[in-house]
Amino acid sequence: MAHETAAKKRSTWWKTALGVVFTALMLFPVYWMVNVSLTQRGDLRQNPPSLFPTDPTLEGYRAVVEQQLPALGVSLLVGLGCVVLTVALAAPAGYAIALLKMRGGRSLNFILLVAQMIPAVVMSMGFYAIYVRLGLLNSLWGLILADSTIAVPFGVLLFTAFMSGIPRELLQAARVDGASAWRTFRSVVMPISRNSAITVSLFAFLWAWSDFIFASTLARNAEFVPVTLSIYAYIGNNTTQWNAIMATAVVASVPAAVLLVFAQRYVAAGVTAGAVKD
Repeated sequence: MAHETAAKKRSTWWKTALGVVFTALMLFPVYWMVNVSLTQRGDLRQNPPSLFPTDPTLEGYRAVVEQQLPALGVSLLVGLGCVVLTVALAAPAGYAIALLKMRGGRSLNFILLVAQMIPAVVMSMGFYAIYVRLGLLNSLWGLILADSTIAVPFGVLLFTAFMSGIPRELLQAARVDGASAWRTFRSVVMPISRNSAITVSLFAFLWAWSDFIFASTLARNAEFVPVTLSIYAYIGNNTTQWNAIMATAVVASVPAAVLLVFAQRYVAAGVTAGAVKD
């Protein structure tokens, strides 16, 4: 018995050590980004490079405040707009497929799965041709609409999976009380679907926040561009100011990290919703 206990401890120890090593390797790029953002411009070309900023500076972050705040604001607006549009379209669609027995629901689910497999580059070319005719190039609304096409199929599939597990007795009770299908959706289904709604909103925001392909294709010449495109242009115009570039990347990563930390339990519940039925 003692031998088995010692063997289990040794097994646990090396697994923990291996996990720490892999975690450190995955997080090292993040650490290096922060390190460079705090490094003096004159120390950036040291050979070998310093693992720690010996003389830290906030010069890069001052450049972010002076030059990148409009781009961060545009990304925030695009992300929030994408969230609103995605939930407004995906939630009723999932409700119709899962609970209203919409004709062709299975075929629609298959089409949504296929839509998620289409490369964003291909979609951006199609959007460009359409936007030229509609006058939506270099517009905020055009970018929100394009980003939503990535999030809506995922949202519909997730809402459908969750709403399929809602007890039919709740819907029948609402109908007995005289509630219409729309009233049942608003007052019964959506409050129950809170975790799924938060999950869809989070992924929609992150997709829009990190989008580069649609932004570079559809909003390259806009007066205000999102932060991903701004970083790209910033690299091209200021190749020596790597501390400012990395500081911009750090600031742009903060919203995603904060959202993931605070919404992780809702995401876990929302993603697994509907996976098991009684």
